[in-house]
Amino acid sequence: MKIALLAILGLAFGALGGAALGISAGLAWIGIFKTSNFEGDSGALVFFSFMPMGAVIGGIGGASLFAVLAIRDAEVAIEHEHVARRDR
Repeated sequence: MKIALLAILGLAFGALGGAALGISAGLAWIGIFKTSNFEGDSGALVFFSFMPMGAVIGGIGGASLFAVLAIRDAEVAIEHEHVARRDR
C-alpha cells in the first residue's frame, strides 16, 4: 500500500514539475526559433504541446522514482534488533 501511495504521490509531483519544465522549454523554443505569434500560435504551441508532453514525461519519471525508492525502503529493515550486553 505504501508503494502505491508513494507512486501516486510521485505521479502528481512529477506531472506538476514536468509541466513547469515543459512550459519553460516551450518558451525557450519560441525565443530561439522565433515562432510566429499570429493569433496566439506561440501560446498554443507551448500550452498544447510542450506542457502536456512535459507533464507526461515528468509524471512517469516521478512515479517510477518514488516507487523505486519505496521498494528499496521496504527491503531495508527499519528496526535493528539490539543484542543485550552482559555486565561483567
